Amino acid sequence: MNGGQDLGGMQGFGPVRPEADEAWFHDDWERRVFGLTLAMGASGAWNLDASRHARESLTPTRYLSSTYYEIWFEGVLRLLKDRGLVTEEELADGRVRVPGAPLPRRLAADAVPAALAAGSPTERPAAAPARFAPGDAVRAKVLNPVGHTRLPRYVRGRVGTVVSVHGAHVYPDTHARDGDPCPQWLYTVRFEARELWGEDTTAACVHVDAWEPYLEPIAGSTAA
Repeated sequence: MNGGQDLGGMQGFGPVRPEADEAWFHDDWERRVFGLTLAMGASGAWNLDASRHARESLTPTRYLSSTYYEIWFEGVLRLLKDRGLVTEEELADGRVRVPGAPLPRRLAADAVPAALAAGSPTERPAAAPARFAPGDAVRAKVLNPVGHTRLPRYVRGRVGTVVSVHGAHVYPDTHARDGDPCPQWLYTVRFEARELWGEDTTAACVHVDAWEPYLEPIAGSTAA
């Protein structure tokens, strides 16, 4: 969706200034929000892409005025309410009204290190050969979906060149919507900065990881 989170290529937000030796958390509540997000993700109540979409679904005003972990917390609350795991009344006063709903899985505290080390690989068997190869000219489709997507607005409709093929991976658009991994080929595409922003840019190029449904061949290319 075209929400407040899609800031790539926009002006006026100032430079990114990383903190030297930045702490992982700036307050204890941030640590708790991270733990809650991790535990609920591991429960199987929703997947990573649904979690991202929940955060993106905040209004631009709320998103841009919130800190990183405030956004994470609001995303978890939205998913808990959408899945019927908590009510507005329970959130308001902290009192449980009905017994807790059963969850598919439970992440025990002593299993956290192993779970984090293992991760959640996204590569899947491909249903068909890759449509594009390194060197192919492609155009990013002009898409404005109401659901989750990883295609940045600033590359939509722009021409780039495939530089890498990464195999087939879980497709976030369908995964967030209905849990279907629908594996799709994943590519790295190089976009010249002038193609994206015109002659005034001082950048050289941008590399974007893009799934096959985001791309279309340029007439006359080997993939056409």
